[in-house]
Amino acid sequence: MDTNGIPVMEPDRQYYFINLCKEQFFDIRAKKNRELTYCVTTFGCQMNSHDSEKLKGILDVIGFSEQEDEKSDIVIYNTCTVRENANQKLYGHLGHLKNLKQNNPDMIICLCGCMMQEPHVIETIKQKYGFVDVIFGTHNIYKLAELLNTHLNTKKQVIEILEKSEQTVESLPQKRKYSFKSGVNIMFGCNNFCTYCIVPYVRGREKSRKPDEILDEIKKLTDRGVKEVMLLGQNVNSYGKVFDYTDGKIVQIDDDSQITFPELLEMVCQIPKLERVRFMTSHPKDLSDELIEVMATNDKICKHLHLPVQAGSSVILNKMNRRYTKEHYLALVEKIRAAMPDISLTTDIMVGFPGETEEDFQETLDVVEKVKFDQAFTFIYSKRTGTPASAMDNQIAADVVKDRFNRLLERVNTISNNQIKRYEGKCKDVLVEEINHQDSRLLTGRTGENITVHFKGDQSLIGQIVNVRLDTCKGFYFIGEQI
Repeated sequence: MDTNGIPVMEPDRQYYFINLCKEQFFDIRAKKNRELTYCVTTFGCQMNSHDSEKLKGILDVIGFSEQEDEKSDIVIYNTCTVRENANQKLYGHLGHLKNLKQNNPDMIICLCGCMMQEPHVIETIKQKYGFVDVIFGTHNIYKLAELLNTHLNTKKQVIEILEKSEQTVESLPQKRKYSFKSGVNIMFGCNNFCTYCIVPYVRGREKSRKPDEILDEIKKLTDRGVKEVMLLGQNVNSYGKVFDYTDGKIVQIDDDSQITFPELLEMVCQIPKLERVRFMTSHPKDLSDELIEVMATNDKICKHLHLPVQAGSSVILNKMNRRYTKEHYLALVEKIRAAMPDISLTTDIMVGFPGETEEDFQETLDVVEKVKFDQAFTFIYSKRTGTPASAMDNQIAADVVKDRFNRLLERVNTISNNQIKRYEGKCKDVLVEEINHQDSRLLTGRTGENITVHFKGDQSLIGQIVNVRLDTCKGFYFIGEQI
């Protein structure tokens, strides 16, 4: 306890502020004579979505009700900064919230996430968006209740941005979209410094969680009915590595006591009640033979691997600082498919990186032809201020990039549609997720290969794993029948 009787250690400190906020907002709710509501909008990756589940969990315990309408008492934007236009999109949203707040002066507007780690963004918000109440970054998501308490007490704008993660606080309330599956952070940060990517600058350096913490969290989740977990990290393949960050340098330290990611996977799979294990994202430069073997021999691990290639030209890959070549990537895919012939491979591909020639682009198309991805998420290079690529010569003209993107998309879609048809007529175990949004007679679920399937069934099957025959391929999904 500090001198004011506030716990110093986490998570006790946050539970103290959660209970304090309960009392404060109870009084506000009584004065308004109605329920208090919140709206959390998430931009970006799986990590951000997982962070938003924590924000929602904290607000639920405090006593708020979730709604999708931004005409709420608390509105939180959990931001992403991977693409340059994300900034302008956020400012547009804030203009809308300003009008809403004029009608509800007690509304609390919060901004968090990756975009808040950029100093120029904070300056813009302070100068032009003074009506924003609470601002925090990626390293202190868990402090929502404490920051809300500070704002309620001071009635001033609260800004707390940490340059790095001082500690990991995971054992706080969480509101998951699905009760039967959950993401689990196994590490934070990124040390790769791809030249186009802002993530290492806003998420900080790599730090792995202790295996016991991860296993304990998953065991508690399975005790509450979770059947499937997604292990999350910017690069899960480097889990367990130990680094020294003294003087801003990244130096790996040999530590025989640390376990590798494949070893962690095997430990996770030994949890009795857990039925499925997924993970993302894998970086090709350090995907090991050990990981391939563990995936191939363990039935609990879903046979789906997201392996971002980004580009097919070794010249461009070198400029991107990806630290592998086209030949290395193709050899890796060959090794993966030799061990797991029916694995579903998905990827990320970028077009228009500075200096990309037509010949370089043809190399990317060649990789697409050779690998035959089940699905590829295609992107146009986005110039991010503060990254090495933003200062590179030979930025590609917009019309050239658009033409290449359209050609890539056409080829990717054709191949992916042909690839997914290989499952037609096969029976697959499907984790049933929800009632179909377009047809309430159908249920929607996913196979271990991450393929969406719609089939007739009773809603009592939601959260169960059932066997379904994949009858009709509809492009990127199947219509099936329960067996």
